[in-house]
Amino acid sequence: MSASAHRLSSRITIFGLALVWTLAPISPGAAHDSWISRGAYRNPVGEWCCGDNDCESPDRVAVTGKGWVVRDTEFVPFEEASPSPDGKVWICRRPDRTRRCVFGPPPGS
Repeated sequence: MSASAHRLSSRITIFGLALVWTLAPISPGAAHDSWISRGAYRNPVGEWCCGDNDCESPDRVAVTGKGWVVRDTEFVPFEEASPSPDGKVWICRRPDRTRRCVFGPPPGS
């Protein structure tokens, strides 16, 4: 293999690796985005719950008698939530960061 062919092969390999790296999911919630997407869940007004990487499981969730307090600032009533298959609270948001859908464990579980 000539030196120029070797350089071209190396560049193609590097480009391929960079392409795979940029297309790989980077969100820790990406795997759960897929169960939400596969479930074809919709909220009460008919919006799809999940788009690309817009669902997350918050790191701080406190349980109250009527719902969850997320990150010490946001109250989410139990009646807004659909059952969560993994028992965690998941919140899907619109681009303006308002809640689109909520998934969570049943109250008292």
